[in-house]
Amino acid sequence: MEIILLERVEKLGHIGDVVKVKDGFARNYLLPNKKALRANEANRKVFEANRERIVAENAAKRTEAEKESKGLEGVSVTLIRQASNTGQLYGSVAVRDIVESLNADGHKVTKAQVVLDKPIKAIGLYEVRVALHAEVVVTVKVNVARSPEEAEMQAQGVNVMEAMFEKDEAGFTEDYDPNAEPGEIAVEATEEQAEG
Repeated sequence: MEIILLERVEKLGHIGDVVKVKDGFARNYLLPNKKALRANEANRKVFEANRERIVAENAAKRTEAEKESKGLEGVSVTLIRQASNTGQLYGSVAVRDIVESLNADGHKVTKAQVVLDKPIKAIGLYEVRVALHAEVVVTVKVNVARSPEEAEMQAQGVNVMEAMFEKDEAGFTEDYDPNAEPGEIAVEATEEQAEG
């Protein structure tokens, strides 16, 4: 289906571009969200008549989004979740969790603006994109941890999982004879058994 874009759409085009897209994408996303019009003669005339107004509205929205982006740039959000010893979360962190956390901190963000390619399923630091406008994208840091102390360590750049496993390895060490053949019992043990 050929459509006329009413706003910039990532990987498609800019305002006024006539592009060919799959019917389902146009019917289910672009047309209902008023991001495009069907490309026919009547709609082309309507678009050309309103082009200046559409471009001006888009520019106003973009400048407003740029103002908001200054307050959101470099923001870090900490989410405390339960996780296993391997760092896998019991559940996942979804867009809704990030939006609620940002809104609690006083940033006005909607679910549609947060771009999360796949749900977060392990503890760690993640960078999540927030698209305030088609042309204004900000990166927000999401710190997922099991406790506030762990979140603080991660924020300082410590890999919590590696640090935890280093502590475990320091416990038991076995005497190692570099000359022993594989499967051979240590010499001292066999001498003690012979004497006893």
